[in-house]
Amino acid sequence: MTRRVFLAALAQPRTRKPNIIWMMADDMGYRDLGCYGQQYIKTPNMDRLATGGVRFTSTYAGSSVCAPCRSTLMTGQHSGHTRVRWNHSVKTKKRVPLLPSDVTVASVLKKAGYATGITGKWGLGEPNTTGIPTLQGFDEWYGFLNQDHALEYYPDHLWRGPKKEAVPKGAYVTDLFTQEALAFIRKHRSVPFFLYFTPTTPHAPHDAPELGEYKDKPWKPEHKAYAAMVATFDRAVGAILTLLKELNLESETIVFCTSDNGAGNKPGLPFFNGTGPFRAAKGDVYEGGHRVPMIVRWPGRVKPGSTSDYPWVFYDFLPTAAELAGVQPPRGIDGISIAPVLLGKTPNKREYFYWEGHTRGFHQAIRIDNWKGVRHGLKGKLELYDLRSDIAESRDVAAAHREIVARVTKLLEAARSNNEDYPAT
Repeated sequence: MTRRVFLAALAQPRTRKPNIIWMMADDMGYRDLGCYGQQYIKTPNMDRLATGGVRFTSTYAGSSVCAPCRSTLMTGQHSGHTRVRWNHSVKTKKRVPLLPSDVTVASVLKKAGYATGITGKWGLGEPNTTGIPTLQGFDEWYGFLNQDHALEYYPDHLWRGPKKEAVPKGAYVTDLFTQEALAFIRKHRSVPFFLYFTPTTPHAPHDAPELGEYKDKPWKPEHKAYAAMVATFDRAVGAILTLLKELNLESETIVFCTSDNGAGNKPGLPFFNGTGPFRAAKGDVYEGGHRVPMIVRWPGRVKPGSTSDYPWVFYDFLPTAAELAGVQPPRGIDGISIAPVLLGKTPNKREYFYWEGHTRGFHQAIRIDNWKGVRHGLKGKLELYDLRSDIAESRDVAAAHREIVARVTKLLEAARSNNEDYPAT
């Protein structure tokens, strides 16, 4: 598509609200995709998606582990405000569910006339709690409710709505989620829909239905399995893209494709270099814990074959989806709409990004422009990094920038609200 044709398409009035698909792998690293520099694992479908859309190089997950990342995505609030701030309550060690007062992107879109569906891993509510997907804005739900159950790739049951449903013996769960996603699209092709496709591949344990082209590689077994699992997710992406084309829905559908947090520590690291140039990995508040691949495609609206270093974060998705659907986002969120960025317009202004974590203690991170502040514990020494010249966060420059340190420290003090399940200790 030439720039003239692209701009002409952009100017055309639209009569239908766009379908919105969010596809998210589990623990897939920033550099596990060919279009992000992966040399060993082939990802032709995600690479094709990038060719048809924009590839972002500075997108962040809302947290460095599963449940809070998904909570920020659903609520539009960062991990210092959202309901679920770690995989378990730090205080009780139990899972914390979303409450009726929490407003999710699914509930916003449902009120805007969208059919809403999720298949894969949820992580925000146990059975018989207010946090299950069908009580949080989703019309249709099929998958794992919690992270422990989601460690099974050949489970004997999954959840459909509020009820358990038996799984055929020997069925690989990612294939089941893909089938469910395709069925949802077919069912709702005549109305605007929101699909949250969130399979568990390539999260450990690394168990692929077949190793395919990696079977005879001179690698360790876990490396072969990991590569095959990334390929499984890539095939699922390809199946969804193919169906959109078959149903003539490509131009009516904006697709987001990403991973839920930084690369897992094994086996993608260091063999596949899943975190690329970034420091640390899943579970950490440094860049390697939060940086994720992000591809967005919307034919005729998002410029194809482009790359953007515009920084944004998962909790921007709710206000973005709301703007695309033509409705107002709820009050009290931390995200901003990135729809202007996607459509080639002037970006909205942002003051800062914020993250917190609870891996062996309390940790905070904040980004202001290109400055990154990190501290371990409320009384910990602030580390300061200049991401423009030090993307690996290898040189603490706090001593040379006292005014920035003061500004960052002040924001860190005010950025979070107290929560008894996640104390700042």
